Amino acid sequence: MNYSSNPSELKITDMRFVDITDAPKRCTILKIETNQGITGYGEVRDASSKTYALMLKSRILGENPCNVDKIFRKIKQFGGPSRQGGGVSGIEIALWDLAGKAYGVPVYQLLGGKFRDEVRVYCDTDVDGKHTGHDMGLALKKRMDMGFTFLKMDLGIGLLLDEPGTLNAPLGFIEDMKKYAPHILNVQGGSVTAEMVKAQKSYQIVTTAHPFTGIHLTEKGLDFLEDYVKQVREVIGYEVPLAIDHFGHICVEDCIRFARKMEPYNLAWIEDMVPWQYTDQYVRLKNSTTIPVCTGEDIYLKEGFMDLIDAGGVSVIHPDILTCGGALELKKIADYADEKGVATAIHMAESPIACMAAVHTAAAMHNVLALEFHSVDVPWWADLVKGIDNPIFKDGFIKVPEKPGLGIDGLNEELIKQHINPDIPGMWEDTSSWDKEFSNDRIWS
Repeated sequence: MNYSSNPSELKITDMRFVDITDAPKRCTILKIETNQGITGYGEVRDASSKTYALMLKSRILGENPCNVDKIFRKIKQFGGPSRQGGGVSGIEIALWDLAGKAYGVPVYQLLGGKFRDEVRVYCDTDVDGKHTGHDMGLALKKRMDMGFTFLKMDLGIGLLLDEPGTLNAPLGFIEDMKKYAPHILNVQGGSVTAEMVKAQKSYQIVTTAHPFTGIHLTEKGLDFLEDYVKQVREVIGYEVPLAIDHFGHICVEDCIRFARKMEPYNLAWIEDMVPWQYTDQYVRLKNSTTIPVCTGEDIYLKEGFMDLIDAGGVSVIHPDILTCGGALELKKIADYADEKGVATAIHMAESPIACMAAVHTAAAMHNVLALEFHSVDVPWWADLVKGIDNPIFKDGFIKVPEKPGLGIDGLNEELIKQHINPDIPGMWEDTSSWDKEFSNDRIWS
């Protein structure tokens, strides 16, 4: 690796991209080049366009990447919730990678030093196709046998689609969801095609938030889900933490009914039960159950978390480093939650670049429950980069790297070529057309 002894003269000279698939989702890797030959790596979160980062290129060219906070304050106005924060967040972690390499220290040191030498990983697990709670339990037990000490599974209305009498909805609505927006129902393996996205019904369904779908759980549906979780616990036992995610678009009243039904099964948290914007609904849900309530992977900046935390709407927050604004913003969010007695778990379903950025940040947090890992079934995942431990986790933990920057020596470009997104071909294509994008960005007068 090329490290510089003159960080005060370091300047950003270029930014390039490559889109890859199935790692475990689509992701866009970015690299920022400098006048001293040091390269910093970042990542744009899945389902986000690299345009969110490209439009910022003219705003960072010529800047010293070691001035991370200065550059972040310059570009953060161009981020937003969910995948809209991908450009700002991806650039921010690349800046930290550059600064760490320039000064010869790991990123966690630049964030204030570390509280821990290793970070606990919780393993997210899916089971494709029609299956039982026993099947899911066996899949989770395999994760435990691999050393994972904290688990999460998908559980939601997608399990009820072929079970008569379990869901109540306007006639034809669920059939339209299956056809035009299977991901909304969390149908495993349900992919979204370009034709679906263009369809008017798809737009209507995707933009219909939970309170407005008219979907309700019947008592039979609640009993089915309870039996599913009971079967899972019968396989994995009650000692290991088990969180659930991706429930589906139902109203908060049904979320409360579901949560109360699940209380005997010691769930670590219920996640994203309603959209994060509905603070009052989160307060109602949290005050109606003894199960910890969690949300946050789509929230941008600390201010987005403060309302939920201050209102008492969450027990656990779940920021994603590629959505919330990057490493320093993630630490600020975790510090605020820590002061208010709210736990932090970190969402992460991305490449090793975002993973290592999250590991460094988690090391620098006062308290952290666990970091998500969603790539156990991607055998080449850790091979995408050079210089990290492989396998990356041991006994349910990831060791915090001690090398400069993120601890990544470089990319495995031959492997990346094998997984380039066919819809976005090319690798490190010229981006000079964005070098002079107009950037008079004052937001006050």
